[in-house]
Amino acid sequence: MSVNQLLGTKREMSQVFRDDGTVVPVTILEVGPCPVTQVKTAETDGYFAVQLGYGAIKQSSVKKPMKGHFKKAGTEPRHRLREVRLTAAPTVKTGDVVKVTDVFKEGDWVDVIGLTKGRGYQGGVKRHGFLGGPEGHGTKFMREPGSSGTNTAIAHVRKGKRMAGHMGVERCTVRNLLVARVDAEKNLLFVRGAVPGFNGAYITVRKAKAKRFAKPDRALRKQAK
Repeated sequence: MSVNQLLGTKREMSQVFRDDGTVVPVTILEVGPCPVTQVKTAETDGYFAVQLGYGAIKQSSVKKPMKGHFKKAGTEPRHRLREVRLTAAPTVKTGDVVKVTDVFKEGDWVDVIGLTKGRGYQGGVKRHGFLGGPEGHGTKFMREPGSSGTNTAIAHVRKGKRMAGHMGVERCTVRNLLVARVDAEKNLLFVRGAVPGFNGAYITVRKAKAKRFAKPDRALRKQAK
């Protein structure tokens, strides 16, 4: 079984013009190349999986155990490693390099996994969408969350109560994004829509698990076919 996902980096937002002149908003992703640093099989590990690497790293930042791991695989040290579970024996072997064109092509539907942007410490209005209090003259609790518990039965704030706190830096999966273009020379993937994270953030791109059309777009459906 071949690999169905790759590691990459979010580059920037842009747009792609179709042949009929319409504009498609896209996010440019730099995906791969990802060397295979380890292959796991049912006989040795009890399941099938492939470990992929991505991103450059200084030699001085790599510890001795990881240096031996990369040396055994016959690849250069990578900044990021991720294991991809498979349902059957993989067709790649240790040391192979998986490129973007080996997994994705124009017209595919993909899911992009990343971390949302960090917003720091935020209140309930911005973090959870609370309405706040009245904004009349003399009001002093316009953006306050209101009551956070009771004073009779339990007399304390319940665990998991939505309150002010750190916002962002959470795992987010955006499903069913259409691949509008693939640049094999620069390892770029142009996907229609927005992707979580800041420019330069690490992301994971996989083939869509539940393909469906989010918006009725006849041109995109013809292109996907």
